[in-house]
Amino acid sequence: MSLTHIDSQGHASMVDVSDKPASVREARAFARVLMQPETLAHIKNNSLKKGDVLAVARIAGIQAAKKCADLIPLCHPLALSKVAVDFSLDDVNASVEITSYCKLTGQTGVEMEALTAASVAALTIYDMCKAVDMGMVIEQICLLEKKGGRRGHYQRGVESQAEGNEA
Repeated sequence: MSLTHIDSQGHASMVDVSDKPASVREARAFARVLMQPETLAHIKNNSLKKGDVLAVARIAGIQAAKKCADLIPLCHPLALSKVAVDFSLDDVNASVEITSYCKLTGQTGVEMEALTAASVAALTIYDMCKAVDMGMVIEQICLLEKKGGRRGHYQRGVESQAEGNEA
């Protein structure tokens, strides 16, 4: 399999998707923000001066998915039909786990939009909490799942993919 964003001369190139059929495409991504237990308590208690950390991070993630083509040079601008950003607070590991979801009917996938949403939500949590915890770590940004398109279904950690494709 060759890189799709490199032309025959080795130059960066936007992929032409005009011949691809439109289909429903979905993607989920993940990120984690590790922090001090006290920082997580501030998030839970909504006691930070900047306001509701998770509400702001959710909106930032949604906006980021919508602006993905402005941030990643070779991404196509997409008419997203759904973007969701959800959080899970992990007391044991003093972390916030972020899961993003993007969906559309179109000619190209939404993996980059989902990854961008999770990443920017994590960055927003850092920004909102840095006054009390500059040692936070953003980790494990990854694609969890993608559905639709010619390559079929990908699910992280699943060796055998739908339609005979490899992971």
